[in-house]
Amino acid sequence: MRLRRGALRAALALMLLPLLPPAGAVEPISLGLAIAGAAASALTGFISYPRLYCYFRECCLHRHDRRAAAALQENLDKKLFGQHLVSKVVVKAVRGFLNNTNAKKPLALSLHGWTGTGKNFVSKIVAESIYKKGLQSKYVHQFVATLHFPHAHSINLYKDQLQSWIRGNVSACPRSLFIFDEMDKMHAGLIDSIKPFLDYYELLDGVSYRQAIFIFLSNAGAEKITEVALDFWRNGRTREDIQLTDIQNALSVSVFNNKNSGFWHSTLIDRNLIDYFIPFLPLEYKHVKMCVRVEIESRGYTVDEDIVSRIADEMTYFPREERIYSDKGCKTVDAKLDYYYDF
Repeated sequence: MRLRRGALRAALALMLLPLLPPAGAVEPISLGLAIAGAAASALTGFISYPRLYCYFRECCLHRHDRRAAAALQENLDKKLFGQHLVSKVVVKAVRGFLNNTNAKKPLALSLHGWTGTGKNFVSKIVAESIYKKGLQSKYVHQFVATLHFPHAHSINLYKDQLQSWIRGNVSACPRSLFIFDEMDKMHAGLIDSIKPFLDYYELLDGVSYRQAIFIFLSNAGAEKITEVALDFWRNGRTREDIQLTDIQNALSVSVFNNKNSGFWHSTLIDRNLIDYFIPFLPLEYKHVKMCVRVEIESRGYTVDEDIVSRIADEMTYFPREERIYSDKGCKTVDAKLDYYYDF
């Protein structure tokens, strides 16, 4: 506290110097030394006080701000619909991990579900809860399988590049966040190259990875998630009755045995290095309407319930007989709104 007050006093003195009346008794060289001393004192205090420095510059997170977990919960409650399991598990997992000063391994979350159910949105919110710049932060690293790892014949090169990238960035910032999108399109075996970084090692070549966070996004396992959701619906039970224990084990087995998934027979699953397999349930008609309302409000327009219903009605739903779940979730809501509103 003394250091902070000293730094602020020195900075304030430096700002006020030009406002002082001329002092004939002060020699120019003495005045120059006074200014230089005040500047040096302010700079020293500024650099020496991390929180003040990080107010102006983005810093690697070393201590968790408890307000971040509250913001994460609030954003998920307001903007994520029909995903009670996601809201509960993600908040608890992230908050608990950030508050744990003696984690034994990095946090690894694997998000699964159909397109448009909120996987990318949740990863974005998690990033923003840790770093203000979110996905634009230099401490958040996003990989898209079809963009960054397109060629099967280059898999060995990708493995080396991926290891080097993770090693270099965690060395610079232990609290780095890595997001792997389109895991269902990743070449099998590639993701196993990061296995050492997710394991229970205290140090690897002098670097600790225990504060890092890894998030995987995939459509793989969506069929199993839908199967469980439909079973509950057909037995007269609500989706909110579904618990993580009802689906997590079956989901992990389904993903592990899916030959079209980057997790096919992966050592990350086999060695239990994924902490949570989080299911995103397929969205119903009422959830699509919620998405439409929020998008209209975010654009600054008054919600027109007629337009909300028309957009929700235009979506296609499955299974063919029951027509319960939107086959694109909320993904095309934004584009459909452009048709109804002259933006």
